[in-house]
Amino acid sequence: MIGAVASAQAVQSSTPSPAHGSVNRPNMVSVGVIVWLSSELMFFAGLFAMYFTIRSVAPALWESGPELLNVPFSSVNTTILVISSFWCQFGVFAAERFQPRRTGGPLQFSKWGMQEWFILTYIFGALFVVGQVFEYAELAHKGLTIATNAYGSVFILATGFHGIHVFGGLIAFLMVIGRSYASKRFGHQEATSAIVISYYWHFVDVVWIGLFTVIYVLK
Repeated sequence: MIGAVASAQAVQSSTPSPAHGSVNRPNMVSVGVIVWLSSELMFFAGLFAMYFTIRSVAPALWESGPELLNVPFSSVNTTILVISSFWCQFGVFAAERFQPRRTGGPLQFSKWGMQEWFILTYIFGALFVVGQVFEYAELAHKGLTIATNAYGSVFILATGFHGIHVFGGLIAFLMVIGRSYASKRFGHQEATSAIVISYYWHFVDVVWIGLFTVIYVLK
């Protein structure tokens, strides 16, 4: 009996203990981008605060200033930017499948890869920027610039800084698309790059919806 117990203890001691489960840590790139976007949110919150503060102290400027805005044109431009977020997310879905390019014909959208969806996103984003530049030119022709009055200053600063962010996103899309073409193997790093740029693009989209509502819609 003692010998059997000793033998059992010897077998138990010689059996390796089960390995501890691996800890799933968050992706540091994604966390860094989210933290950075939080700081950008504070920046745009300051722009909103500036807009409402100046509007409260100079309400007369808001009786004539908004009349110069081309709301239908800006609505179409806003729709273009909103749609681009859908194209961006379709590209993310393809990246998560590790599919960098299409596997079917050019019109087989269900077989498009990340590159095709991101190129379409880039085109729509570029159209938005061009539309914003055209709007600035039209307003300047009507006499509204950043130096005209307080309304012109807050309008150009709020929408202009957002336009700069959209332009930065377009550069980031070019980098992600170029990296996918240069990579011999589309893996986790390339997919992560696609995911984090989508965070940024959706953020820019949501901020513009807020700006459009406040500047163009809210009376």
